[in-house]
Amino acid sequence: MTEISALIDGFGAALSPVNLLWALLGVTIGTAVGVLPGIGPALTVALLLPLTFRLDPAASLIMFAGIYYGGMYGGSTTSILLNTPGESASMVSALEGNKMARAGRGAAALAAAAIGSFVAGTIGTVGLTFLAPVVADFAVGFGPPEYVALMALAFVTVSALLGRSILRGAASLLIGVTIGLVGIDQQSGDARLAFGLPSLLDGIDVVVVVVALFALGETFSRLMHGTGGETVEPVRDRAVLSRSDWRRSWPAWLRGSALGFPIGSLPAGGAEVPTFLSYSVEKRLSKRREEFGHGAIEGVAGPEAANNAAAAGVLVPLLTIGLPTSATAAVILTAFQSYGLQPGPQLFSESGPLLWTLIASLYIGNVMLLVLNLPLVRMWARLLTIPAYAIYAAVLVFATLGTFASGGTTADLLILYALGLLALLMHAADVPIAPAVVGLILGPLLEQELRRALALSQGDPMILVSSPLTVVLWVLMALALALPLVAKTVRRDVGRTAAEEEPEQEAAGPPPAPRA
Repeated sequence: MTEISALIDGFGAALSPVNLLWALLGVTIGTAVGVLPGIGPALTVALLLPLTFRLDPAASLIMFAGIYYGGMYGGSTTSILLNTPGESASMVSALEGNKMARAGRGAAALAAAAIGSFVAGTIGTVGLTFLAPVVADFAVGFGPPEYVALMALAFVTVSALLGRSILRGAASLLIGVTIGLVGIDQQSGDARLAFGLPSLLDGIDVVVVVVALFALGETFSRLMHGTGGETVEPVRDRAVLSRSDWRRSWPAWLRGSALGFPIGSLPAGGAEVPTFLSYSVEKRLSKRREEFGHGAIEGVAGPEAANNAAAAGVLVPLLTIGLPTSATAAVILTAFQSYGLQPGPQLFSESGPLLWTLIASLYIGNVMLLVLNLPLVRMWARLLTIPAYAIYAAVLVFATLGTFASGGTTADLLILYALGLLALLMHAADVPIAPAVVGLILGPLLEQELRRALALSQGDPMILVSSPLTVVLWVLMALALALPLVAKTVRRDVGRTAAEEEPEQEAAGPPPAPRA
């Protein structure tokens, strides 16, 4: 019952006029940037970080949470009307949603996505309300060895999940860790990777790195490869569901929520896996399986629900043990740190009122998003007609002004654009950006916890496997590292075997006809 009373106090703070205004601003911006292709919530939060450092922490975090949830809502609009997902987790919605839009049922698809997002987001937030304190209480007993093992597991899973290959994900992670180690070593006092430049002795501001990697990297990449010329499917009707659509959608919403939140809550979770699982489940259970691939509403309702439930689930490891499992979660972790708050087991005890105000604002934001998305669906669709060059020009200007406003030095701008060019090279090499941000944030923390563990054991590395939990975490890390390699090898062997059998069958000729 302590969670309920704390949540009621959180609603008391979240329902203040000022916090309601920030929540409304956040969900509005989040929906808008979710609609615009290539401008996701991670980039937007990164862009706004330098502009909000003078705000109250509660106001900023409420706005960022609204942007996070709103981006999940808005991403479905782009997937359905433009067949271009604004978020990676919205890819599955494009499979059936765009087919519905081409058949003149875009409004129904958008309604199924919006209502499903509301249902799943609310269920996920309820899960967050009751699960997060339990996980935090369990994690209070973690010592340095457990944190080292947990962060090592996070490094491996993030490299595998947020990139197309483990090697590219690991390369991105290493880039982030290297940037995070720039500056004076807090223990020895030696300068590391400063190259004799006084401006690097204090390290590189995390906000500058995040803005450069997300905002400038995406802008430069679009400039190099063009902005595209996709066609937008018009929305002809109001965003409402027929009785038949309701009957087909509500079981998919519940099943998607049941898949999304538990998987999103795992340290190796994320939103992409449950959306694909939900689509597969809906296709298998549907009585109208022939409609899949041609515009089945269950193929929109289920994955969208899984996506938004997973978005709430991702906040569980972020708030309780400080592990981000998505790009936006990594940037929100940066926002916490910019206010001197470190997500982890102590956050609920040290900053409980702030945290419960944030959780209460998620409930309020969900209601706001439903009200914003259903009646104003045609307005959001018109955003897709804004020229992309105008959007990215604005991103470039705001990134530059925001960085200069927060740091106020020319060195910050030079670092910003140097890291932006690095992000462009990463885009060109198909190296994901999100693992770099995770490495940037968790790399120094891993170093700190490793030093503490070795200091406790007087240099004995066996302390890292001194408890059953650490052994389990190291085994999970080894499995996360080995399973993708094993799966890739098996697929290659199967393909090679099939390729060798085809010429043999052709040489043998057709089978003899059966005798009469």
